[in-house]
Amino acid sequence: MGDPPDCPRGSAETASESGSPADGTRVDDVYDVVSPRADHLMESLRGAGYSLPAAVSDLIDNSITAGARNIWLNFHWSGADSRVSILDDGRGMSEAQLVDGMRIGSRSPREERDADDLGRFGLGLKTASISQARSLTVATRTSYSHSPSIRQWDLDHLASVGEWQLLRPSAEALGVEDAAALNGLSHGTLVVWEKPDRMVGDVGVDDERARRQFLQSLEAVENHIAMVFHRLMAGRGAVSIWINGQRIRPWDPFLTEEDATQHLGSESLGRDGEVRVIPHVLPHHSRLTDEQHRLAGGPAGWNAQQGFYVYRNRRLLLPGDWLGLGFQKEEHYKLARIRVDLSNSSDHEWDIDVRKSRARPPLRFRDDLLRIARATRSRAVEVYRHRGKTMARSSRSTPTFVWLRRSRGGRVSYVVNRDHPLIGSALKAPSGTGRELEQILRLVEEYVPVQLIWVDMAEGDESQGQPFEVAAESEVVELIRALYEALTGAGVTHDEAMERLVRTEIIGDRFELLESTVRELLEGARVE
Repeated sequence: MGDPPDCPRGSAETASESGSPADGTRVDDVYDVVSPRADHLMESLRGAGYSLPAAVSDLIDNSITAGARNIWLNFHWSGADSRVSILDDGRGMSEAQLVDGMRIGSRSPREERDADDLGRFGLGLKTASISQARSLTVATRTSYSHSPSIRQWDLDHLASVGEWQLLRPSAEALGVEDAAALNGLSHGTLVVWEKPDRMVGDVGVDDERARRQFLQSLEAVENHIAMVFHRLMAGRGAVSIWINGQRIRPWDPFLTEEDATQHLGSESLGRDGEVRVIPHVLPHHSRLTDEQHRLAGGPAGWNAQQGFYVYRNRRLLLPGDWLGLGFQKEEHYKLARIRVDLSNSSDHEWDIDVRKSRARPPLRFRDDLLRIARATRSRAVEVYRHRGKTMARSSRSTPTFVWLRRSRGGRVSYVVNRDHPLIGSALKAPSGTGRELEQILRLVEEYVPVQLIWVDMAEGDESQGQPFEVAAESEVVELIRALYEALTGAGVTHDEAMERLVRTEIIGDRFELLESTVRELLEGARVE
């Protein structure tokens, strides 16, 4: 039986001619060339897991590596015919370089890179683009080009022909504005996404809901770029990035310009200091304006942004992560942010993925990173709690407890404090519920298991936890909200309510949580 037509065989040279075994075995009896189907592979690569912000950032990496000093992003809404273009003033590519750059897997991740190269796998341009759109067009020109070189991958065309046909569209395919923008530069590259099915879907230009989502995606892209490239967008040789004509301002997660930010030194790890670690503790929000505090929260919010920030060549790979060192993201550690700088030769050891969104520290660095994280978190807690301790010290009244000790006729009993803000508010409730609660409290008071508690203490059982020690933070937040609303509902002013809440047992050292919860409660009331 002959070979199937879609399974090309190896060379038909004899073994003696090709250097194979001298028994006359033919090379084509040793292997099959099995090329991937163009349409199937490209459709599979669409599932690489890129978000829109991450996909755009991958293209910006290419622009920066090409020496661009200005990068212009344009998102044009037109329903299913919407398009995205990314133009830079980098070195550009020759036609041969363009064709090679459009190849899937154009570079091996094992190749040695320039020190400032932000790429690695030779996949970013293609996989990032087709993750969002079915058509990718790249036009580029160097200082020596008379006209731009243009190539295009179109997934619908690949599906119709089943071959790796890289199209050569005419300049008219770029559109008048994009072509004029590229031709206005002495050198640069233009990337155009069309048929953005993953971004928009099959909707009409008058679909207002889809248009709003499209515009909201611009905000997410802007916030992501401001964070990921903030070090490259500031200082000497800064890169300027524009989105729909507006220049993007970099977002510094470490608030390095703020006097109250604590920089806890710098430490180099590894044999040749290949990893540099710089811990920071951000200021308590009482040291910041409301606008500064809002901006410092970053794209994901204060709690989510705590942890390590892993950079390669000043490009942020991982924003706010405890790197699997056993720490949880908790409210009182949210001021801790630690910068980690890697070289681009560290990709494999740190398990950097194609999307540049994951980093896992090698075993040889874990103990040092754990030590640095503990020290930074400890310092962050001190700053976090300082404001609340000041508030507590400024209060001259006695603390407000849930239980009170009462002694009558030589007998000791424990009663629920009716003056506690939440309990007092509930007792004053209308429709008889207050009377029912009073009866429940009396029942609870009469049956406090004092003897059982004595036995446990006598037997040395020290396993009893503190109130709300293992409660979810959301439970504490709900109680704080209820306490504040009960006090202000009874006519207590905001300042007096905060002072009384600081004295309640439930707050303990949760001063920052109290302030943030009440602030969100007030902001929500203003919106309504």
